[in-house]
Amino acid sequence: MAGQKRIMVVLLVAALLMVPFGASAMAKGSDYPMENSAELMAADFAVVRPLQFVSLVSGTVFFIVSLPFSALGDNVSDAYTKMMVEPARMTFLRPLGVF
Repeated sequence: MAGQKRIMVVLLVAALLMVPFGASAMAKGSDYPMENSAELMAADFAVVRPLQFVSLVSGTVFFIVSLPFSALGDNVSDAYTKMMVEPARMTFLRPLGVF
């Protein structure tokens, strides 16, 4: 029983770590419409920005861990852009309430 509980916890943590990557992937090619509301701004501030910050931190960790492989594959700049620059832009430079 304890083994099953441990597996469930590991799977849940892995799933929660992958959630923020979807937000940065969806936002890659978006043009920011200037239609927003107080509700969208509050949801952005309370929910989306913290998740995007988690995405930035976990992307930084994954970038550092994968750096030797990226260097061998000669794509360090691509990995840096996808794992660190894009999540940072979505977290800090996107207008509040605009997805």
